[in-house]
Amino acid sequence: MDIILLIGSLAVILVAAELFTNGIEWLGHKLNLAEGAVGSVLAAVATAMPETLIPIIAILGPVILGGAASEGSHAVGVGAILGAPFMLSTLAMFVTGFAIIAFARRGRRGTTLSVNTVVLGRDVSFFIVGYGVAIGTAFLPHELSWLKWVAAAALFVLYAIYVRLHFADEGAGGEAHDLSRLHLSRMRRSRPMPEIDAFEGAHSIGGGEPAMSMVVGQVALALGLIVVGAQVFVGAVEHLSTSIGLDPTILALIIAPIATELPEKFNSVLWVRTGKDTLAMGNITGAMVFQSCVPTVVGLLFTTWAFTPDSLIHFLSAGVAFASTILIFGGMMLRGRLTAWSLLLGGPLYLVYLYLALFTPLGISTPPVH
Repeated sequence: MDIILLIGSLAVILVAAELFTNGIEWLGHKLNLAEGAVGSVLAAVATAMPETLIPIIAILGPVILGGAASEGSHAVGVGAILGAPFMLSTLAMFVTGFAIIAFARRGRRGTTLSVNTVVLGRDVSFFIVGYGVAIGTAFLPHELSWLKWVAAAALFVLYAIYVRLHFADEGAGGEAHDLSRLHLSRMRRSRPMPEIDAFEGAHSIGGGEPAMSMVVGQVALALGLIVVGAQVFVGAVEHLSTSIGLDPTILALIIAPIATELPEKFNSVLWVRTGKDTLAMGNITGAMVFQSCVPTVVGLLFTTWAFTPDSLIHFLSAGVAFASTILIFGGMMLRGRLTAWSLLLGGPLYLVYLYLALFTPLGISTPPVH
């Protein structure tokens, strides 16, 4: 039964990702937003919802309902908080790079990404600062733990500045002829606007742009399917892992994020297939910024969030995330270009961490963080 749920939920996420990428492009066009704002803010925040809900529900859920969070729920919550940036900066990068190389070998595109390096450089800089502040608080001595409240406020302000900068970029929401037909418009004829052929080329059908209500409806439908699909996938993985006796913290840190980061991975693959590389990479790097500034606050304020010898393997994931980000995007900032081959660097780093967490005493003997 778990296998059927895994396959079925994966199919739902795939369909939802196609609906979402198509709809979010049209939403950016309607709002006249730059690609950076569409990919790094709108798409990133929306698709980050499944993995954001996990730590909030695990840590705050019992408290809201009048109880107290258990050590197990804290372990799941902290693992999910640390697992998201780790997975995005390693495995998501690798999957996107592999997809680009596969498309290039079919003659559909090149291996050099056509990206806005200013946008991605901004994302990476905010991620390193935000995640650095969040992880740094884990090393504070107990008598200075009040600084975690200062750090939490600073992270919210930092993310607000980040969003403001993206939305202040000059709007370039894309010409209508650059967009594929809105999928919901295949079910219903849009309001005619003869002066605009919204679907030229391979997608040409004549007619006008879809109404804003239809665009928003498709995005909302896609998000709903993404959340449902991701939650079913995570539930099936959790049940399967329990059956085979997998540690809950390892589940939250490694297994669950693979499922909850599927929307970002699929969105990015769909976008690089059509050469929309800034949208593809911004979807990942923007989610990294969001995960470093918002869910981490829940960990800072409502768990012990302290580095100890027992929690070494968990916080080591942050070190891997920093290393992967610097290796991949440091070269981009120096050379002014990003290639699919550099994105593959995240794969080996992910495997090294996986080995340490699953097959060495460093990971196996570590009790859950609480």
